[in-house]
Amino acid sequence: MTGPALPLAAALSRGPLVLDGGLSQELEAQGCDLTDELWSARLLADDPRRIGAAHEAFVRAGARVLITGSYQASFEGFGRRGLGRREAGALFRRSVTLAREAADAARAAPGDGSAPDAPGAAGPVWVAASVGPYGAVRADGGEYRGRYGLGVRELTAFHRPRIEALAEAEPDVLALETVPDVDEAEALLSAARGSGVPVWLSYTVEGERTRAGQSLADAFAVAAGQDQVIAVGVNCCAAADVDRAVEVASEVTGKPVVVYPNSGESWDAGRRAWAGPATFTAGRPGAPDPGAEDGRGAGGAGSWVSGWVGRGARLIGGCCRVGPSVVAELARRLPPAP
Repeated sequence: MTGPALPLAAALSRGPLVLDGGLSQELEAQGCDLTDELWSARLLADDPRRIGAAHEAFVRAGARVLITGSYQASFEGFGRRGLGRREAGALFRRSVTLAREAADAARAAPGDGSAPDAPGAAGPVWVAASVGPYGAVRADGGEYRGRYGLGVRELTAFHRPRIEALAEAEPDVLALETVPDVDEAEALLSAARGSGVPVWLSYTVEGERTRAGQSLADAFAVAAGQDQVIAVGVNCCAAADVDRAVEVASEVTGKPVVVYPNSGESWDAGRRAWAGPATFTAGRPGAPDPGAEDGRGAGGAGSWVSGWVGRGARLIGGCCRVGPSVVAELARRLPPAP
């Protein structure tokens, strides 16, 4: 099973593409329990058809790039569930296969009504193998702090086996995502070097800094001049924080920019619930949006798109709490894809 004939980097030179949304959001909508420390990666072993169905929903909504369910997967985490390295490696590879199969299935039978008025799956669909940060694998919220007390060499050694396992399945790109600081970015890029798979590097940010407090210019500089990196950007952040990040990413690297923010809600760990207004949604056009200071977002998530594309964004989707209806809106608002 192979991916599209056109490499993703070449497609990005032709125009912007729609990413999928938050995989966990769609899995929870199916009724899946994701409280396990492996989060959605648990379903790679326990119920892979659920992951496939979630992928299909995003393709039917218009997503042209699917991110695999391997974000929180690790050999150590699978090992705590009694799986050896061979079985764990097979689950990493399965995450890529599930996305490929879902893309084929959704394109063969679009229009089931899961995303009303969605553009549907037209054209090739690329697969991005998710490589989440060390903090995500610890399942303690560390990806929003960084600075784990580990050096670049130790982080590289942790990430390399994960990347090697995913690369064996031949994804179209590795999504080095939700990276909280420059040290881990350097480690991930080092671990991916020699894998034969291009990468994108995406930080999680707050305001104009990484979660660990570094400047965006310093953060994106680590990817400048690296041919393996086909896009840089931000994810798992507020939509309002994207504008400046896109500008800096483009200025510092000259590369296409990837953006996929959260819905705008925040996670209350004490109450174990989401709180606050959602500003990146499939809202009604013209509806008031208390979270967008300049009024953007009042017409739904799609109202952010033109500004991001104008600043250099070429991969646009959603992260936590962003479902197929939002992806469908993004697909309607983006220029025609290649």
